[in-house]
Amino acid sequence: MDPSSNADADGALEAATDGSSDTGDGAMVDGNRDDTMGSDVALLDTRETRDTNVDVGPHAGPAPVYLGSAGSFVVLAKTAISTVPTSAVTGDLGISPAAASFITGFSLTRAGTYWTSSQVVGKLYAADNDPPTPTAMTTAIGDMMTAYTDAAGRLTPDFLDFHTGAIGGLTLAPGLYKWNSSVGIADGVTLAGGANDTWIFQINGDLLESAGKRVTLSGGAQAKNVVWQITGHVDVGASAHFEGVVLCKTDVTLHTGASILGRLLSQTAVHLDGSAVTAPSL
Repeated sequence: MDPSSNADADGALEAATDGSSDTGDGAMVDGNRDDTMGSDVALLDTRETRDTNVDVGPHAGPAPVYLGSAGSFVVLAKTAISTVPTSAVTGDLGISPAAASFITGFSLTRAGTYWTSSQVVGKLYAADNDPPTPTAMTTAIGDMMTAYTDAAGRLTPDFLDFHTGAIGGLTLAPGLYKWNSSVGIADGVTLAGGANDTWIFQINGDLLESAGKRVTLSGGAQAKNVVWQITGHVDVGASAHFEGVVLCKTDVTLHTGASILGRLLSQTAVHLDGSAVTAPSL
């Protein structure tokens, strides 16, 4: 695919959720793009992309988004982190410039430079912990903002306004996707690619996943290589499952029993309700 062009809704990657190809669309066979099915097929070139911080080797998709020290957190927010107990969080939480009093529902125990909670396998950091935590948190928030700006600033999307934002039931290839609208996941969606392949989803609206639906990675794809950049809010429905790194300009809400393998990095608040949040592999 010429990276300067945008695929239309009919030409973009779309396959059955069981991984079999749809020869009418000619998009994917067993998770691999097939270049024998006609010029209308949206293909993404495999290429090696490097920057000074990340080297994922040969891969399909855009250059990775560098998270810096923000990547040390499974949940990071500026104004509030809340839970309706009992949630299960695996990884560190951080908040700044707000104080630890804005982390609610976790029954915190102070340990000087951090806090602990029975709901968290990890540590909780806030702007009012003992030094050097306040400085480290300022840096982490700055890195989160830089990562958001990087992801939002990527140009020449491979897919523009794909399926008008209704991506439920689809299988998506690696690439840079952009929507000038909200995106809805009303049915399961699959991201199919290799272990080093990358996805960036630029969403100029909200991201809404319906209750009980799943984002599934196939072919060896990894949550750490999937970035969702959202200008609005994120809402993951009850018992739904999500995957990837969320860079959100506003708030993130996981409803009762929802789960994510990834990171929730919010410029305002993160709200959990008996949810499971697990950091991806590095």
